[in-house]
Amino acid sequence: MNGPGNDGIGNDGPRTREPRSRGPLTRRGALGLLGVGLGAGLGLASLAGCTGPAGAEASGRKGGKRSLTVGSKGFAESWVMGELYAQGLRERGYRVDLKTNVGSSDIIYSALQSGQIDIYPEYTGVILVNFMHEDRLMDSARETYDLAAKWAAGEHLSMLKATPFENKNAIAVRREFAREHGLKTMSDLKGIGDFTYSTYPDNVTGAQGYEGIVKAYGLDNMKLKTLSIGLNYRAIERGEIQAADVFTTDPQLLRSDLVVLEDDKKIYGFQNVVPLIRQDVMDTVDDDLTEFLDTLHSLLTTTAIQALNEAQAINRLDPAQVAKTFLQANRLI
Repeated sequence: MNGPGNDGIGNDGPRTREPRSRGPLTRRGALGLLGVGLGAGLGLASLAGCTGPAGAEASGRKGGKRSLTVGSKGFAESWVMGELYAQGLRERGYRVDLKTNVGSSDIIYSALQSGQIDIYPEYTGVILVNFMHEDRLMDSARETYDLAAKWAAGEHLSMLKATPFENKNAIAVRREFAREHGLKTMSDLKGIGDFTYSTYPDNVTGAQGYEGIVKAYGLDNMKLKTLSIGLNYRAIERGEIQAADVFTTDPQLLRSDLVVLEDDKKIYGFQNVVPLIRQDVMDTVDDDLTEFLDTLHSLLTTTAIQALNEAQAINRLDPAQVAKTFLQANRLI
Protein backbone atom coordinates (compact mmCIF):
# COMPACT_ATOMS: atom_id res chain seq x y z
CA MET A 1 0.00 0.00 0.00
CA ASN A 2 1.89 1.99 -1.45
CA GLY A 3 -0.36 1.82 1.50
CA PRO A 4 -2.29 0.79 5.60
CA GLY A 5 -1.10 -0.04 4.66
CA ASN A 6 -0.65 -3.59 3.66
CA ASP A 7 -0.47 -3.86 7.32
CA GLY A 8 -4.07 -3.78 7.61
CA ILE A 9 -3.21 -0.69 5.11
CA GLY A 10 -3.88 -0.99 4.38
CA ASN A 11 -1.92 -3.11 6.81
CA ASP A 12 0.03 -6.53 9.21
CA GLY A 13 -3.60 -6.68 10.23
CA PRO A 14 -5.97 -9.53 9.67
CA ARG A 15 -4.33 -9.99 6.25
CA THR A 16 -0.85 -10.40 7.60
CA ARG A 17 1.59 -9.15 5.03
CA GLU A 18 4.13 -6.38 4.75
CA PRO A 19 3.17 -3.47 2.47
CA ARG A 20 4.64 -3.73 -0.96
CA SER A 21 4.51 -2.23 -4.40
CA ARG A 22 1.20 -2.45 -6.26
CA GLY A 23 2.94 -3.84 -9.32
CA PRO A 24 3.85 -1.95 -12.48
CA LEU A 25 2.98 1.74 -12.22
CA THR A 26 3.13 4.25 -15.04
CA ARG A 27 4.20 7.88 -14.83
CA ARG A 28 1.31 10.18 -15.78
CA GLY A 29 3.05 13.53 -15.51
CA ALA A 30 2.84 16.03 -12.69
CA LEU A 31 -0.19 15.88 -10.42
CA GLY A 32 -2.45 18.86 -11.04
CA LEU A 33 -4.12 19.97 -7.85
CA LEU A 34 -3.51 18.78 -4.31
CA GLY A 35 -4.17 19.86 -0.76
CA VAL A 36 -7.09 19.70 1.65
CA GLY A 37 -8.49 22.81 3.27
CA LEU A 38 -9.42 23.02 6.91
CA GLY A 39 -13.09 22.88 6.08
CA ALA A 40 -14.01 20.35 3.44
CA GLY A 41 -13.01 19.59 -0.11
CA LEU A 42 -9.80 20.16 -2.01
CA GLY A 43 -7.62 23.23 -1.81
CA LEU A 44 -5.24 24.32 -4.54
CA ALA A 45 -1.53 23.61 -4.60
CA SER A 46 0.61 22.65 -7.58
CA LEU A 47 3.02 19.85 -6.85
CA ALA A 48 4.76 20.57 -10.11
CA GLY A 49 5.73 24.02 -8.86
CA CYS A 50 7.16 22.78 -5.59
CA THR A 51 10.95 22.93 -5.41
CA GLY A 52 13.64 22.39 -2.82
CA PRO A 53 16.00 19.59 -1.82
CA ALA A 54 14.42 16.33 -0.76
CA GLY A 55 14.20 15.99 2.99
CA ALA A 56 15.18 19.61 3.61
CA GLU A 57 14.05 21.07 6.89
CA ALA A 58 11.07 23.37 6.82
CA SER A 59 12.16 26.95 7.34
CA GLY A 60 10.60 27.18 10.76
CA ARG A 61 11.55 28.34 14.17
CA LYS A 62 14.76 27.02 15.67
CA GLY A 63 15.06 26.76 19.39
CA GLY A 64 15.96 24.69 22.37
CA LYS A 65 13.31 22.01 21.98
CA ARG A 66 14.26 18.38 22.29
CA SER A 67 15.35 16.09 19.48
CA LEU A 68 12.83 13.63 18.08
CA THR A 69 13.24 10.60 15.85
CA VAL A 70 10.30 9.88 13.54
CA GLY A 71 9.97 6.44 11.93
CA SER A 72 8.09 5.15 8.89
CA LYS A 73 7.51 1.76 7.30
CA GLY A 74 8.54 0.62 3.84
CA PHE A 75 5.77 1.82 1.52
CA ALA A 76 4.67 5.10 -0.08
CA GLU A 77 1.84 6.00 2.28
CA SER A 78 4.07 5.58 5.33
CA TRP A 79 6.95 7.49 3.71
CA VAL A 80 4.67 10.48 3.11
CA MET A 81 3.20 10.26 6.62
CA GLY A 82 6.70 10.24 8.10
CA GLU A 83 7.63 13.33 6.08
CA LEU A 84 4.45 15.10 7.17
CA TYR A 85 5.31 14.44 10.82
CA ALA A 86 8.97 15.39 10.46
CA GLN A 87 8.54 18.61 8.49
CA GLY A 88 5.69 19.87 10.65
CA LEU A 89 7.58 19.20 13.87
CA ARG A 90 10.72 20.89 12.53
CA GLU A 91 8.59 23.95 11.80
CA ARG A 92 7.69 23.99 15.49
CA GLY A 93 11.30 24.03 16.58
CA TYR A 94 11.99 20.34 17.20
CA ARG A 95 15.21 18.81 15.91
CA VAL A 96 13.92 15.85 13.92
CA ASP A 97 15.71 12.82 12.50
CA LEU A 98 13.54 10.87 10.06
CA LYS A 99 14.18 7.13 9.67
CA THR A 100 12.36 5.62 6.69
CA ASN A 101 11.93 1.95 5.76
CA VAL A 102 12.32 0.85 9.37
CA GLY A 103 10.39 -2.33 8.64
CA SER A 104 7.14 -4.14 9.38
CA SER A 105 4.82 -3.21 12.23
CA ASP A 106 6.56 -5.64 14.58
CA ILE A 107 10.00 -4.27 13.72
CA ILE A 108 9.09 -0.59 13.90
CA TYR A 109 7.21 -1.12 17.17
CA SER A 110 10.29 -2.80 18.64
CA ALA A 111 12.30 0.24 17.54
CA LEU A 112 9.81 2.47 19.36
CA GLN A 113 10.03 0.42 22.54
CA SER A 114 13.83 0.36 22.48
CA GLY A 115 14.11 4.13 21.98
CA GLN A 116 15.53 3.97 18.45
CA ILE A 117 12.54 6.03 17.32
CA ASP A 118 10.17 8.24 19.32
CA ILE A 119 7.06 8.38 17.15
CA TYR A 120 5.58 6.69 14.09
CA PRO A 121 2.18 6.34 12.34
CA GLU A 122 0.36 3.06 12.94
CA TYR A 123 -3.00 1.58 11.91
CA THR A 124 -5.56 0.93 14.65
CA GLY A 125 -6.55 -2.47 13.28
CA VAL A 126 -2.89 -3.50 13.18
CA ILE A 127 -2.59 -2.62 16.86
CA LEU A 128 -5.53 -4.89 17.70
CA VAL A 129 -4.44 -7.85 15.58
CA ASN A 130 -0.64 -7.71 15.68
CA PHE A 131 0.03 -6.38 19.16
CA MET A 132 -3.10 -7.29 21.14
CA HIS A 133 -3.81 -10.54 19.26
CA GLU A 134 -7.48 -9.59 19.25
CA ASP A 135 -9.64 -11.86 17.11
CA ARG A 136 -13.05 -10.28 17.80
CA LEU A 137 -14.64 -8.22 15.06
CA MET A 138 -15.15 -4.62 16.14
CA ASP A 139 -18.44 -2.84 15.40
CA SER A 140 -16.96 0.57 14.62
CA ALA A 141 -13.83 2.62 14.10
CA ARG A 142 -14.52 4.25 17.48
CA GLU A 143 -14.57 0.91 19.28
CA THR A 144 -11.34 -0.06 17.52
CA TYR A 145 -9.69 3.24 18.50
CA ASP A 146 -10.81 3.00 22.14
CA LEU A 147 -9.50 -0.54 22.52
CA ALA A 148 -6.20 0.41 20.88
CA ALA A 149 -5.90 3.46 23.15
CA LYS A 150 -6.45 1.31 26.23
CA TRP A 151 -3.66 -0.99 25.07
CA ALA A 152 -1.37 1.97 24.36
CA ALA A 153 -1.84 3.37 27.86
CA GLY A 154 -0.89 -0.01 29.32
CA GLU A 155 2.26 0.00 27.18
CA HIS A 156 3.27 3.51 28.35
CA LEU A 157 2.45 4.96 24.95
CA SER A 158 0.46 8.00 23.95
CA MET A 159 -1.94 7.62 21.03
CA LEU A 160 -3.25 10.83 19.49
CA LYS A 161 -6.12 11.62 17.11
CA ALA A 162 -6.95 9.16 14.31
CA THR A 163 -7.18 10.07 10.64
CA PRO A 164 -10.59 10.12 8.92
CA PHE A 165 -9.10 7.83 6.26
CA GLU A 166 -8.46 4.16 6.81
CA ASN A 167 -6.43 1.91 4.57
CA LYS A 168 -7.95 -1.52 4.45
CA ASN A 169 -8.90 -4.21 2.00
CA ALA A 170 -12.11 -4.02 0.01
CA ILE A 171 -13.87 -5.47 -3.02
CA ALA A 172 -14.39 -3.19 -6.01
CA VAL A 173 -16.56 -3.76 -9.08
CA ARG A 174 -17.15 -1.72 -12.24
CA ARG A 175 -19.88 0.92 -11.84
CA GLU A 176 -21.83 -0.58 -14.74
CA PHE A 177 -21.67 -4.04 -13.12
CA ALA A 178 -22.88 -2.58 -9.79
CA ARG A 179 -25.84 -0.86 -11.49
CA GLU A 180 -26.73 -3.99 -13.47
CA HIS A 181 -26.93 -6.15 -10.35
CA GLY A 182 -27.94 -3.54 -7.75
CA LEU A 183 -24.71 -3.95 -5.79
CA LYS A 184 -23.98 -1.79 -2.76
CA THR A 185 -22.63 -4.28 -0.22
CA MET A 186 -20.54 -7.42 -0.35
CA SER A 187 -23.62 -9.40 0.72
CA ASP A 188 -25.33 -8.29 -2.49
CA LEU A 189 -22.86 -10.40 -4.46
CA LYS A 190 -24.51 -13.60 -3.22
CA GLY A 191 -27.45 -13.66 -5.60
CA ILE A 192 -25.96 -12.53 -8.91
CA GLY A 193 -24.78 -15.81 -10.41
CA ASP A 194 -21.19 -16.85 -11.00
CA PHE A 195 -18.55 -14.13 -11.24
CA THR A 196 -14.75 -13.96 -11.01
CA TYR A 197 -12.81 -12.22 -8.24
CA SER A 198 -9.08 -11.56 -8.21
CA THR A 199 -6.59 -11.33 -5.40
CA TYR A 200 -2.86 -11.97 -5.14
CA PRO A 201 -1.58 -15.54 -4.60
CA ASP A 202 -0.75 -15.29 -0.88
CA ASN A 203 -4.21 -13.92 -0.04
CA VAL A 204 -6.26 -16.98 -0.89
CA THR A 205 -6.48 -18.46 2.60
CA GLY A 206 -7.19 -16.75 5.91
CA ALA A 207 -10.15 -14.89 7.41
CA GLN A 208 -9.80 -11.95 5.04
CA GLY A 209 -8.57 -13.86 2.01
CA TYR A 210 -10.67 -15.42 -0.73
CA GLU A 211 -11.65 -18.44 1.36
CA GLY A 212 -12.60 -16.30 4.34
CA ILE A 213 -14.78 -14.03 2.19
CA VAL A 214 -16.55 -17.01 0.63
CA LYS A 215 -17.25 -18.46 4.06
CA ALA A 216 -18.34 -15.23 5.77
CA TYR A 217 -20.60 -14.05 2.94
CA GLY A 218 -21.70 -17.41 1.53
CA LEU A 219 -20.29 -16.56 -1.88
CA ASP A 220 -20.07 -20.01 -3.46
CA ASN A 221 -20.69 -18.22 -6.77
CA MET A 222 -17.41 -16.26 -6.52
CA LYS A 223 -14.70 -17.86 -8.64
CA LEU A 224 -11.02 -17.09 -8.06
CA LYS A 225 -8.30 -15.74 -10.31
CA THR A 226 -4.95 -14.92 -8.70
CA LEU A 227 -3.00 -11.93 -9.99
CA SER A 228 0.05 -10.05 -8.80
CA ILE A 229 -0.73 -6.89 -6.84
CA GLY A 230 -1.42 -4.02 -9.22
CA LEU A 231 -2.62 -6.14 -12.15
CA ASN A 232 -6.17 -6.35 -10.82
CA TYR A 233 -7.06 -2.84 -12.04
CA ARG A 234 -6.09 -3.62 -15.60
CA ALA A 235 -7.92 -6.95 -15.48
CA ILE A 236 -11.20 -5.49 -14.23
CA GLU A 237 -11.06 -2.64 -16.75
CA ARG A 238 -10.64 -5.21 -19.54
CA GLY A 239 -13.53 -7.33 -18.24
CA GLU A 240 -11.29 -10.30 -17.46
CA ILE A 241 -12.66 -10.30 -13.89
CA GLN A 242 -15.78 -8.78 -12.36
CA ALA A 243 -14.53 -8.05 -8.81
CA ALA A 244 -11.11 -7.07 -7.51
CA ASP A 245 -9.34 -7.02 -4.17
CA VAL A 246 -8.23 -3.40 -3.60
CA PHE A 247 -6.96 -1.17 -0.82
CA THR A 248 -9.20 1.74 0.09
CA THR A 249 -6.44 4.33 -0.31
CA ASP A 250 -5.23 3.04 -3.69
CA PRO A 251 -4.70 6.11 -5.91
CA GLN A 252 -6.00 4.09 -8.86
CA LEU A 253 -9.49 4.41 -7.36
CA LEU A 254 -9.37 8.17 -8.00
CA ARG A 255 -9.41 7.74 -11.77
CA SER A 256 -11.18 4.42 -12.26
CA ASP A 257 -14.85 3.75 -12.92
CA LEU A 258 -15.07 1.38 -9.95
CA VAL A 259 -17.39 1.14 -6.96
CA VAL A 260 -16.07 -0.09 -3.61
CA LEU A 261 -18.66 -2.35 -1.99
CA GLU A 262 -19.52 -1.94 1.68
CA ASP A 263 -18.08 -4.64 3.94
CA ASP A 264 -21.41 -5.02 5.75
CA LYS A 265 -20.17 -7.93 7.89
CA LYS A 266 -17.08 -5.87 8.82
CA ILE A 267 -14.64 -8.72 8.22
CA TYR A 268 -11.91 -6.25 7.20
CA GLY A 269 -12.07 -4.35 10.47
CA PHE A 270 -11.06 -0.70 10.80
CA GLN A 271 -7.69 0.76 9.87
CA ASN A 272 -7.44 4.45 10.75
CA VAL A 273 -3.96 5.88 11.39
CA VAL A 274 -2.77 7.19 14.76
CA PRO A 275 0.59 8.51 15.98
CA LEU A 276 2.19 6.19 18.53
CA ILE A 277 4.51 8.09 20.89
CA ARG A 278 6.34 6.84 23.94
CA GLN A 279 4.93 8.42 27.10
CA ASP A 280 8.37 9.46 28.31
CA VAL A 281 8.69 11.50 25.11
CA MET A 282 5.23 13.03 25.49
CA ASP A 283 6.17 14.14 28.99
CA THR A 284 9.01 16.29 27.59
CA VAL A 285 7.38 18.00 24.59
CA ASP A 286 5.22 21.11 24.32
CA ASP A 287 1.49 21.16 23.61
CA ASP A 288 2.23 22.27 20.04
CA LEU A 289 3.25 18.70 19.14
CA THR A 290 -0.20 17.38 20.00
CA GLU A 291 -1.92 20.36 18.39
CA PHE A 292 0.00 19.91 15.14
CA LEU A 293 -0.47 16.15 14.86
CA ASP A 294 -4.18 16.34 15.73
CA THR A 295 -4.73 19.07 13.13
CA LEU A 296 -2.72 17.19 10.51
CA HIS A 297 -4.62 13.97 11.09
CA SER A 298 -7.98 15.75 10.87
CA LEU A 299 -7.08 16.80 7.30
CA LEU A 300 -6.13 13.34 6.06
CA THR A 301 -9.33 12.21 4.43
CA THR A 302 -9.48 9.30 2.00
CA THR A 303 -9.43 11.72 -0.95
CA ALA A 304 -6.40 13.54 0.47
CA ILE A 305 -4.33 10.43 1.15
CA GLN A 306 -5.19 8.98 -2.27
CA ALA A 307 -3.88 12.17 -3.88
CA LEU A 308 -0.71 12.04 -1.78
CA ASN A 309 -0.22 8.36 -2.63
CA GLU A 310 -0.75 9.08 -6.33
CA ALA A 311 1.80 11.89 -6.28
CA GLN A 312 4.44 9.65 -4.72
CA ALA A 313 3.73 6.12 -5.97
CA ILE A 314 2.47 6.85 -9.48
CA ASN A 315 3.86 10.26 -10.41
CA ARG A 316 7.12 9.36 -8.62
CA LEU A 317 7.48 12.67 -6.79
CA ASP A 318 9.73 12.65 -3.75
CA PRO A 319 7.83 11.99 -0.48
CA ALA A 320 9.47 15.09 1.05
CA GLN A 321 8.21 17.22 -1.84
CA VAL A 322 4.71 15.76 -1.62
CA ALA A 323 4.52 16.34 2.15
CA LYS A 324 5.89 19.89 1.91
CA THR A 325 3.30 20.89 -0.66
CA PHE A 326 0.45 19.49 1.44
CA LEU A 327 1.67 21.20 4.62
CA GLN A 328 2.11 24.52 2.83
CA ALA A 329 -1.31 24.27 1.19
CA ASN A 330 -2.88 23.81 4.60
CA ARG A 331 -0.74 26.50 6.30
CA LEU A 332 0.93 24.02 8.64
CA ILE A 333 4.40 25.21 7.65
